[in-house]
Amino acid sequence: MTDRTRAHVYVSGRVQGVFYRATTRDEARERGVDGWVRNLDDGRVEAVFEGPEPAVEAMVEWCHEGSDRARVEDVEAEYGEPEGLDGFEIRR
Repeated sequence: MTDRTRAHVYVSGRVQGVFYRATTRDEARERGVDGWVRNLDDGRVEAVFEGPEPAVEAMVEWCHEGSDRARVEDVEAEYGEPEGLDGFEIRR
């Protein structure tokens, strides 16, 4: 599974209450990316993407736009070894 990678992403801006998590889940599932997404108390959204490198990169790029109602100000991504996540979920 050397073609798989992991990105741990923090997204800031107007990203809560604008369907960002649900849209992220749908985009990830469409691209065959595993992981999760959740809101943070400080107003950011945190997400983890695992999958084929091109699909994970596409998800990180997608985070810069987000859902239609979002206004993304910044995206921070750290890359590492996948942990074997299966499926994509919204965490609370």
